[in-house]
Amino acid sequence: MKLLIKNGRVMDPASKLDAESDILIENGKIARISKNIKTKADKIIQAKGCFVMPGFIDLHVHLRDPGFEEKETVLTGALAAAKGGFTTILAMPNTKPVADNPDVVNYVHQKAKNLAPVNVLQIGAVTKEQKGKELSDIAGMAAAGIPAISEDGKSVMNTAVYYKAMKIAKEKQIPVFAHCEDKFLAANGVMNEGKKAQELGFPGISNEVEDTITARDIILARRAGVHLHLCHCSTKGSVAMLKQAKKEGISVTAEACPHHFALSEEDILEDDANYKMNPPLRSIEDMEAIREGLKQNVIDVIATDHAPHTAVEKGMSMRKAPFGIVGLETAAALTYTELVLKEYLTPMQMAEKLSYNPAKIIGLEKGTLEEGSIADVVVFDPSKTYQINVKEFAGKAKNTPFNGRKVTGKVIATIVSGEVVYREEN
Repeated sequence: MKLLIKNGRVMDPASKLDAESDILIENGKIARISKNIKTKADKIIQAKGCFVMPGFIDLHVHLRDPGFEEKETVLTGALAAAKGGFTTILAMPNTKPVADNPDVVNYVHQKAKNLAPVNVLQIGAVTKEQKGKELSDIAGMAAAGIPAISEDGKSVMNTAVYYKAMKIAKEKQIPVFAHCEDKFLAANGVMNEGKKAQELGFPGISNEVEDTITARDIILARRAGVHLHLCHCSTKGSVAMLKQAKKEGISVTAEACPHHFALSEEDILEDDANYKMNPPLRSIEDMEAIREGLKQNVIDVIATDHAPHTAVEKGMSMRKAPFGIVGLETAAALTYTELVLKEYLTPMQMAEKLSYNPAKIIGLEKGTLEEGSIADVVVFDPSKTYQINVKEFAGKAKNTPFNGRKVTGKVIATIVSGEVVYREEN
């Protein structure tokens, strides 16, 4: 099958190509990039005025499958990903049963292969049942194809156990994805510790909850020699430590989520659990530090931490509701609106942080549009302005604080291995 993308602004971080060109896709691969390609094609996508980038790769997604399919499934999560321009997503292991063994990993991979329109890779848990005591079968899961290990949703508080896991990950040549949270310091907090929490009468979560474990994990990773990837950084302290660690040559990368660069605690006006996420929305100063970290390439990746919940759960008070918001279908627009249009990022940096850098971190041969590469592609219209509407979401869950927010930039088409898996209806 031949697919021709015409007259788009092609941006490839791998080759630094940034030019108006056509892309010819044949047999699932990029066959040619050139101006005015003249050939018969089975499908043609007119991309005049649009960015054509490598398909986005989300390193941090919760699919809730197996065990919590009322919130999301491999299929519905993948549909949301396709609509958001993501061609590969990594699923976190806090499912039921926990993805702490090859059987669960194989279940997700096989289900995705049979049903999902995008690539799905299952991350393995660090410890059995994520209880923080006994190591999971990291070697077995590595053989089953996990791209990383993570205890996401919590930190492994036993330093000796965590260090042992890091050494195994180093041996198996997979990174460690770190959710940095001291659960004892966090206690029963539900939002950022500060004046806003006091005003609303909620227990707070201090910056030190994140910063203490960020410091610990960097120190452990340096000793173990493993690559450390810091998930959902939210504090100015994390950014400063990350910058210093990189200066010292420690193998560490980090991600930021759209909610942490698009919102602050000041946006929480009432008891609305759609604003409850972990880590929480921080101060304006922290938000600015995250934006600057992205701008200066201290923070390497934009990831969603897509965390679906039911309407009943999120209809409860912030004191009782679960943490998390969905993000796959809003990430690209928020990145463009909040970072590119406000000149924190260039369009090329947007492509780097949403596709090229994530691919490098997990050793995936994607995130590029070079000729001969797998044709995972997103076509993004930077001129389209609209309001986010949860009724239009492809995913099951609608828990987001961004409903009704005006944004600029929309995914027009998502292509996986040469197949159009999502196309915006005109």
